[in-house]
Amino acid sequence: MLMPKRVKYRRVQRGRLKGKATRGNTISYGSYGLVATEPAWITSNQIEAARIAMTRYVKRGGKVWIKIFPDKPITEKPAETRMGSGKGSPEYWVAVVKPGRVMFEMDGVEVEAAREAMRLASHKLPIKCKFVVKESAASEDEEV
Repeated sequence: MLMPKRVKYRRVQRGRLKGKATRGNTISYGSYGLVATEPAWITSNQIEAARIAMTRYVKRGGKVWIKIFPDKPITEKPAETRMGSGKGSPEYWVAVVKPGRVMFEMDGVEVEAAREAMRLASHKLPIKCKFVVKESAASEDEEV
């Protein structure tokens, strides 16, 4: 699973999921992309499941770029613990994704294969996504 090698501070606050993505909202590496249309926390397990779904469908052909990284620790307190006594310990890691963020990119395959691979990957994620093509991103996007 993806997670940072080292972090300065182990416990962070929850934050807000408002606004649109201002960074990472264009296709920069590949020809096809999977764009988030809703805000969410994407866990490292969900990112890995989506990556496996894409690479299995294209039978390890082409190239896949993961453009989000889970760098936010989510803490949980142990079961049957009384209130108080401080914040819990980090249990898993999430990437904060806002609408418009390009999460995955792909290149080296046909557009139909890429569309189907991204559709399978989007089913592994907890948000609605859309498929975009770099050349004509405005006319070729489709809800998956």
